[in-house]
Amino acid sequence: MGVLPANRFFCKLKGDQTVINYIIRRLLLAIPTLLLISFIIFAILDLAPNDPTGNLPMTVPPEVREKIRVSLGLDQPMHIRFGKWMVQFFVNEPLNILHEAFGISIGDAEERTRILSWATRSPVIDLIIQRTPQTLWVVGLSYLFGILIAIPIGIVSAYKQYSWFDQVGTFVSMVGFSVPTFFTGMVAIIIFSVQLKWFPMIYDTTLSVDSWQNFIAQVKQMIMPVSVLALYNASQLSRFMRASILDNLNLDYVRTARAKGRSEQVVLLIHVLRNSLIPVVTLIALGIPTIFSGAIITEQIFRVNGLGQLLIIAIEGADIPLVQTLTFLFAILIVLFNLIADVAYGILDPRIRYD
Repeated sequence: MGVLPANRFFCKLKGDQTVINYIIRRLLLAIPTLLLISFIIFAILDLAPNDPTGNLPMTVPPEVREKIRVSLGLDQPMHIRFGKWMVQFFVNEPLNILHEAFGISIGDAEERTRILSWATRSPVIDLIIQRTPQTLWVVGLSYLFGILIAIPIGIVSAYKQYSWFDQVGTFVSMVGFSVPTFFTGMVAIIIFSVQLKWFPMIYDTTLSVDSWQNFIAQVKQMIMPVSVLALYNASQLSRFMRASILDNLNLDYVRTARAKGRSEQVVLLIHVLRNSLIPVVTLIALGIPTIFSGAIITEQIFRVNGLGQLLIIAIEGADIPLVQTLTFLFAILIVLFNLIADVAYGILDPRIRYD
């Protein structure tokens, strides 16, 4: 009897080591992928017909414009500027974060060059850090609520196919996914802000939650943008959840579980749900990076001072360093959550192997 637990221990240890080796391989593969993506982003933005001096008044002399371009480093070849940006992004900025967040100093922090915004001359990473909490509060909560709403609705709709619940859920999902968020956002503002005056029309990003009254005000101003985005996310996810459940309900393993006398609740919530979540996990994981990129349209409608609005301002002002850094950070998140989704497959389905 003492041999069996030992065998199980070594099998589990071997399985954990296989997963770790798979993660390491994927991370090593991600390095050249991200380097190629960073070069493509840099090249596209560099070749775009954007001039940082284009927003200056026409009265500015050409020699002054040229001096501004030189001060921004635009007189140097593209490969040199790309190399400098790589050093700043992968070396200088992480070292600066270690210095400011944890007090760990490596090298000369004063002489370390950082990625600066052309418009504000402020460090790009600092601008992103300032805007991230607003985006996470609004877009992150809406995505979380969308998942919590979509999965139960998808399960019930599939199990009670063609019932009144399924019909209503299908109608609401089609409307929520088909109607753009700028329309539902405007309708929400007209009804709940202009007519009923329940919620504020504009999101106050300067509000400090330091009292119960301010907490209530924060919740009230978050309700409309979070609800609009949650409806959109839930509409898409619930349809995927319903379709995945229906694909698994008629398979042989479900009939076998029922033949063994398992209750419908056990069959649905343990056997069917676990396999049905595999494609849904992919959709959820690939949607998480959109939380950090921000809901550009919804943030514009409700005046949420988040990353989506920051990206729009950067594009309009031809602020190439800011656009490039934001875009590359989104690419990193997509690669990372693809890896997380692949690892989650093995947790949901033991048949999936990593060797």
